[in-house]
Amino acid sequence: MVVLTFLTGLLLGTLIGGAFCVRYLRREITANVGPQLRQLNYKIEALESVLNLALVTRHAELASLTAASARNDRN
Repeated sequence: MVVLTFLTGLLLGTLIGGAFCVRYLRREITANVGPQLRQLNYKIEALESVLNLALVTRHAELASLTAASARNDRN
């Protein structure tokens, strides 16, 4: 009976310790990921801005080329 009580206590202690460990690790992992996600978001926004600028520039170049060719076709 003493062995059964000892094993039950050991199992219960292991489960509670594991639960606290998992809870702590989840909190620490989340705390470490937050700043990295913010930094990654800033990089993505910067890349999006550069791509938008490139697309607008290319669109303006193509519009000016088509306008120039339309003027040449009229003459």
